[in-house]
Amino acid sequence: MSTPVSGAEFKAQLRAGSPKMGLFVNSHSPTVAEQLAHSGYDWLLVDTQHGPMGYEKLSAMLCAISSGGAKSMVRVAGYADRAGIQQALDLGADGILVPYINDAEEARQAVSCALYPTVGTRSVYFPQRCTNKAGLLGYVGNSNKNVIIALQVETADCIKNMTEIAAVPGVDMLFLGQNDLCMSMGLFETYEFPLMYTSKELGAATDKLIAEAKKHDIILGVFLFGTARVGEFLEKGFTFISVGNDLHHVLTQATAYVKDMEEIAKQGKQWVRRATSLM
Repeated sequence: MSTPVSGAEFKAQLRAGSPKMGLFVNSHSPTVAEQLAHSGYDWLLVDTQHGPMGYEKLSAMLCAISSGGAKSMVRVAGYADRAGIQQALDLGADGILVPYINDAEEARQAVSCALYPTVGTRSVYFPQRCTNKAGLLGYVGNSNKNVIIALQVETADCIKNMTEIAAVPGVDMLFLGQNDLCMSMGLFETYEFPLMYTSKELGAATDKLIAEAKKHDIILGVFLFGTARVGEFLEKGFTFISVGNDLHHVLTQATAYVKDMEEIAKQGKQWVRRATSLM
């Protein structure tokens, strides 16, 4: 297994155009997180916004990810979730993803919670897992350059205020969430699924995001379900790409096995899958 790079090196590679592929983890399972960390993904993001994990489970999941050598991120509840940001970073996460950013002031609050004074307002405490390897001074002294601060772009107001948001010091990444952005822009009411994802309105919003990010050398990230559009977003300059989440992986792989078994059953004793709302 290769030697893990620092957060600063990881960000530099992303800015230089080296793609980093990853996955959201929504099951509250350290076992699943550990297996995925050994699967070859560059990073895993523990989704505490939509997943049922508390801080103790998060602690175990971050240990599991670390054991596999992947970079770890945590999606917190929002820019005002100071406790969640503090816990994620103290427990050893390499970075945070802050959802539902609407304006520059919210972006500044999120950044402040993740950075130590005098740049930010993160609290220092020892001992913590984050300080175990480098020690208190070794970790704290380098944390502000190593921590990965990503803001989620998922509202119409965020796009409207993108010029000011992208200019906030300390923002490393702007992460496009197409599902919520389409809903916020009213595109689910305008288009039949899945035409909203290729609509001119979403295209224009994405172009504005890309242009403002480039002005400030900000990393571009995106959440995708599956691999069909990965090449398209790589061409647009997105280097931090999610291809779904662990539950999506379970569902799609299980579906593939079920389809295989249906085909095999046609050759002998017939078997048909049990009907569900998802398959």
